[in-house]
Amino acid sequence: MMEKRVDYGLVSPNGIRSLRDLETYLHGSNLEPALLELVKLRASILNGCAFCIDMHSKEARARGEMEQRLYALAAWREAPFFSERESAALAWTDAITRIDEGVSDALYENVRRYFEEKELVDLTLAVVAINAWNRLAIAFRTPAGSYRPDLDR
Repeated sequence: MMEKRVDYGLVSPNGIRSLRDLETYLHGSNLEPALLELVKLRASILNGCAFCIDMHSKEARARGEMEQRLYALAAWREAPFFSERESAALAWTDAITRIDEGVSDALYENVRRYFEEKELVDLTLAVVAINAWNRLAIAFRTPAGSYRPDLDR
C-alpha cells in the first residue's frame, strides 16, 4: 500500500477551498447529480485515480445508481445503459480529460444537441474540477478505501 505524501487540504487550505467552492457551485447547477457522478467517475477511471474511483462509485451508489451502469462505465460506448445526453457528456468528459487528442467540431456539435451553452460550460467545469482532484490525489498518494458518502450534501 502506498503511503500518503502530503495532506494537501491541510497544507494549502485556501487553494483546496477554491476547488471545494467550484464543487459547491456545480452541485447547485442545472446538471443532474447522477450525471455529475458519472462524469467524475469516468474521468477518474481514465486518470487511474483509485481514491476518486472509490469516492465517486460510492457516491453514485448511495444516490441510487445501478451497479450495472457503474461496471459498464469503463466501456460506456459499447454499453446500452446510458441515455443520449449521458453518452454525449461522457464523450465530452473523455475529450476534455484526454485533451491532447483535441476536441473535434463533430463532438462539440453533438454535445450541443443535449446541453445548453451554460450547461456545457458547467459540464466542462465539472470535468476540469475532477481532473484537478485526480491529479492532487495521485500526486500526493491519497489512499483509497476510507471514503464515506455524506448524503446530507
